[in-house]
Amino acid sequence: MPVQDFEQLFQQKIDAEDKIEPKDWMPEAYRKTNIRQISQHAHSEIVGMLPEGNWISRAPSLKRKAILIAKVQDEAGHGLYLYSAAETLGMSRDEMINDLHSGKAKYSSIFNYPSLTWADMGAIGWLVDGAAILNQVMLCRTSYGPYARAMVRICKEESFHQRQGFETLLVLSRGTDEQKAMCQDSINRWWWPSLMMFGPKDSESTNSDQSMKWKIKRKTNDELRQNFIDMIAEQIKVLGMTLPDEKLKWNEEKKHYDFGEINWDEFWAVVKGNGPCNKQRLAARRKAHEEGQWVREAAMAFAEKRKLKTKAA
Repeated sequence: MPVQDFEQLFQQKIDAEDKIEPKDWMPEAYRKTNIRQISQHAHSEIVGMLPEGNWISRAPSLKRKAILIAKVQDEAGHGLYLYSAAETLGMSRDEMINDLHSGKAKYSSIFNYPSLTWADMGAIGWLVDGAAILNQVMLCRTSYGPYARAMVRICKEESFHQRQGFETLLVLSRGTDEQKAMCQDSINRWWWPSLMMFGPKDSESTNSDQSMKWKIKRKTNDELRQNFIDMIAEQIKVLGMTLPDEKLKWNEEKKHYDFGEINWDEFWAVVKGNGPCNKQRLAARRKAHEEGQWVREAAMAFAEKRKLKTKAA
């Protein structure tokens, strides 16, 4: 059968909302697009543990410490689900991790910003995880089966993380003047980077149209960004705080909030590796990988020993 016929049948399956499974025929570009997106998502979960892990030992109470440990543990699990999903497309986990450590693979630009105060744990949960959820709920219906199924559990846990973050800021917003100032400062610093999480403007997004056709994505970058702004502009009223955007205003005609221009020069600088913490984040990941070599070797030796024992029995 000609390749064109396979491509037609493939698109018909996607249009019918059937899932593409690992052993199904797929265009090589579809395979590569999914590997890139799923592996970047996995990298983001793993690198995203760093700004929060930095505060586990300095959490203000045992309760907050337990919550933060649980959240970081969840993110490690998300990374594992996603690496496993990407492996079904024919790329090994070692290859993906090597691409991350070499700088070839990207991860979410948001994690290249520093977490300076305890309030940042709330802002990351509310804003960063909130932005992630809008992307990820859509991915529960993505056309590639293993990715869609992994996202169901991830979204449930991320939704809980967002509520945890909001509750952390809510407590601070009702505290002392110093705590209120800390809350506002964290929102000021994380707001614009959170908007950048949705990626470049649609006019500059090279992969968006094809991903929409293949139903890898269901909404464009700009649509998701607008949905996020509309949501947060209302939620922040509960905190009694403000968003750092003088142009933020409800537009009755559009039924959406108008907002100011994102600093796209900053966005591209961070994406290209020149953000506040790019080098620090990659150095931390490389160091952890090198120091964990003996653990991986021990786990492999134990698995082989158990396999031989089972076989002998």
